[in-house]
Amino acid sequence: MPPTKLPDVLSDSAWQQLLAELAQLESTRPVLLVDGPSGSGKTTLATFLAKQLPLALPQWADLQLVSLDSFYPGWQGLAAASTMLAEDVLATQNPGFTSWDWEANRPGTWVSISPTRPLLVEGCGALTRQSRPLADYALWVELPETIRKERALTRDGDTFAPHWQEWLAQEQAHWQQNRPWELADLSLPLNDVSSGCPAR
Repeated sequence: MPPTKLPDVLSDSAWQQLLAELAQLESTRPVLLVDGPSGSGKTTLATFLAKQLPLALPQWADLQLVSLDSFYPGWQGLAAASTMLAEDVLATQNPGFTSWDWEANRPGTWVSISPTRPLLVEGCGALTRQSRPLADYALWVELPETIRKERALTRDGDTFAPHWQEWLAQEQAHWQQNRPWELADLSLPLNDVSSGCPAR
């Protein structure tokens, strides 16, 4: 049965295309990466996919969802988290990550990830030249900066506002180095990717 409501970046045609392409993957333990600028809708999309994919496709049963927000090492940690993703989260043996305690501003505990269950990873910096060969499929989500900033600051309020420019600079460095939209199998919104990335 199709979901009653799709995330705003995911049209019905894009959802059907995504399902068809994921169904063709031959991996017994598929890995999906979701990347995009802050406020583009990655987390909402990933949460939706984590719920719906196991219902739609048998190979995605018992799906694990991991967010880079759980292990960015602070507000200057985008590049470090990208490296951790490739080297630790997507490792074939003992995968996992050292969480980040945002309140104490220090590393937290080690979080183990099952190496046999399907995995969905979302966050700014998830899709890099290091991580892409280790995943089976990748999504890029993009909206104009004015829309993204309003959404992100409405969501996170005073917590994010002082760090918007600091974080944007790290995103831009990631875009320039990795051009993640070129590494993606599918870009959303479908056929409507806009100029959200100055690095284009």
